[in-house]
Amino acid sequence: MSADERRESVIRAAVVEFGRGGYDGTSTETIARRVGVSQPYLFRLFPGKQAIFRAAALRCLQDTRRVIEEAYGPHGDDLEAGGLAIAVAYQRLVADRDKLLMQMQTYVAVAKAEAAGDHEFGREIRAAWAGMYDGMLLYFGGDHVRTAEHFSFGMLINVLVSLGFPADHRVWAGFWSESREVVPDPER
Repeated sequence: MSADERRESVIRAAVVEFGRGGYDGTSTETIARRVGVSQPYLFRLFPGKQAIFRAAALRCLQDTRRVIEEAYGPHGDDLEAGGLAIAVAYQRLVADRDKLLMQMQTYVAVAKAEAAGDHEFGREIRAAWAGMYDGMLLYFGGDHVRTAEHFSFGMLINVLVSLGFPADHRVWAGFWSESREVVPDPER
């Protein structure tokens, strides 16, 4: 396996391990073991734990941005259809519990670092998230309110999926389109 392939394996393993254990609760030894490499080799690929975490967090944000772009793209100027496509695609993305948990742990880790006065830890993550926001803002013609509504729905999806609410539970009722078609459950 090349160094790039190993690096990719570390990022995938980090998404799982940090998602499940959080930044503070995950050791680099656990990540190295999941990948099947030694810790010294892990540190030849990444300079430290923060770098591994940032790579995993940025991968989750990149995946989310890609899903948004692919979902909206075919709908052109049809904001309603594009918005619904984004919601459906995002729900499918976060059905992967490891990606969802990593996303949630990212917010926690950056908030903890900020509270401790470490503003550098989340700088790159904030920039990537802002880029995702700006991309969505373009889809919605510069409408900040509509963009915020979609991100709000995304966070609500995060909460509902994290808490394990089934698709037919009443808490999903707000995810109906004008045609009254419910956003499909990715597990069905």
